Amino acid sequence: MRKFSVAGVLLLASATAFAQPADDGDDPGLSNQTQKGVLVVYSTRRDAQIVTVGDRELPRILEQGLPEGLDYYSEFLDQARFAQSDYQTAFRNFLESKYRGHRFDLVIAMGENPLGFLVKYRDSLFSGTPLLYFSDRQTPRYPNTTGVIATANLSATMDLALQLQPETEHAFVVSGAGAELLDTARQQLRPFESRLNITYLAGLPTAALEARLKSLPARSIVYYLVVDRDGAGRIFHPLEYLDRVVASSNAPVYSWVDSAMDHGIVGGALKDQLAQTQAVGRFALRVLGGEAVESIPPVPDDLSVVQVDWRQLRRWSISESRVPAGTVVRFRTPSAWDRFAPYFVAAAALLVAQSGLIGGLLIARSRRRQAEASLLENQIELRQSYERIRALGARLLNAQETERSRIARDLHDDISQQMALLEIDLEQLAGVVSEDAEGLMLETLQRAQEIGRSVHDLSHRLHPAKLRLIGLVAALQGLRRELSQENLEIAFHHKNVPASLPEELALSLFRVVQEALHNAIKYSQGHKVTVDLRGSPSGLALTVVDDGVGFDVEMMWSKGIGLISMQERMDAVGGSLEIHSNPGAGTRLEVGVPLRRDPEVAA
Repeated sequence: MRKFSVAGVLLLASATAFAQPADDGDDPGLSNQTQKGVLVVYSTRRDAQIVTVGDRELPRILEQGLPEGLDYYSEFLDQARFAQSDYQTAFRNFLESKYRGHRFDLVIAMGENPLGFLVKYRDSLFSGTPLLYFSDRQTPRYPNTTGVIATANLSATMDLALQLQPETEHAFVVSGAGAELLDTARQQLRPFESRLNITYLAGLPTAALEARLKSLPARSIVYYLVVDRDGAGRIFHPLEYLDRVVASSNAPVYSWVDSAMDHGIVGGALKDQLAQTQAVGRFALRVLGGEAVESIPPVPDDLSVVQVDWRQLRRWSISESRVPAGTVVRFRTPSAWDRFAPYFVAAAALLVAQSGLIGGLLIARSRRRQAEASLLENQIELRQSYERIRALGARLLNAQETERSRIARDLHDDISQQMALLEIDLEQLAGVVSEDAEGLMLETLQRAQEIGRSVHDLSHRLHPAKLRLIGLVAALQGLRRELSQENLEIAFHHKNVPASLPEELALSLFRVVQEALHNAIKYSQGHKVTVDLRGSPSGLALTVVDDGVGFDVEMMWSKGIGLISMQERMDAVGGSLEIHSNPGAGTRLEVGVPLRRDPEVAA
């Protein structure tokens, strides 16, 4: 049942002899005339990884370099049956039947078995067609043939294993019956025999091999070459057999080709099958481009890439620090940092920025509080200074009023009385003087009477006693009458003014009106002054308006003692004073005083 009979092969050949090519293009009639025909013969099964990579990459590489297009075919030798002579004959008849009448521009042998087969049957199958090959070892130079030689670097895998596991004492090399690599392995691993006990488990029945692998001694490793047929003659897929080896072995497993990765091996110096395919594709383009095959010597190439499986390092507790520099670490499970590093960096930057912003805000808040505290302290000091100045101003005003009262009393009680006596004496004297001196005496008497009236009026201006006796409104009415002149009309209006006011408040308002009227008389050059005094539940409002020439308020504040005196009187009673005036536009004075003085409002 397992033997590939000649009759079966011939039957398959006849059934596929007239099959269409895999990629003929849009016009089959033109494809064979214009396209380059390429046949690839693999030394593995159709489901091997080198076939998967080759049939994907080779057509792509060749089509990119061939503007005329590509007619691509691939066939597969069964390496496990290749040693059977009837198999080779059947496969030769199959190719002859399938490709009779079809001319190829290049035939590619992917391995030593296809190379030997095609060299043997090329004249009868593909006469005159250039042959390109890939081989793991040096081969004889054949006519019209060139190739890529990539010797399997089996010793490099052993070097890696000993670097990862320097305590290793035993190495078990697993190979199938008649494996091509076994002789190469014996030759390349011979230098390690002085350090290791190397055992070759070649051609064993699968059951015996699995039993042996389950009981390997401590400090052992397993080196898997390839098994496509075991000692009992059973046929296997090499990678599926590797899975069984890994499952049975109680020691780490290494290999030499990258198709073994992700099948449980720790790693090795693995032949890169993609690089192998690319190297063959470059040579194929040179031949298909018209370059003579004899001028292209076979080129040795090292296609090994040292790789390890991160998962197997963890499984066998192998420290990653032992992995040599430049080794490709595959299947690493990314850490949280690997997966989210940009987010961590962004979050850290945002956190730093936020921390800096918060720190800046805290510093700004601290400085603001210090500034507020300093401002509050300054305000308190300013208020205290203001209160002291205001108290001093009030004391000065009180002292001024007291002094005025004293002077007024002296004028009234002393000088006025003396002037009255002088008038009496002058009247008596007028009765006894001669007629010649009578006129002079009468004139002197008249002057004395005028001086007496002036002294009387001065005493009342210095201290308006009637303000305390008759109230503010009547005092202002009297002041209006005293100061009215022919060319200046003074009008006084009042409403809702309380009959009884605090003496200090009434005196301050009286002095403000008095000062305002004196200023109007002296400087305004106007014809009418209006005084308006109105009361409300909260206080009194005084307005003095004239139609005079006006003045520059800002400039006069620094010069006018009268304005400063009015402001000080308002400050003393907690009132407000506003003066509105412009040159040529008259003057308006507005005063507001509370009936009950509130220290906060006053401040």
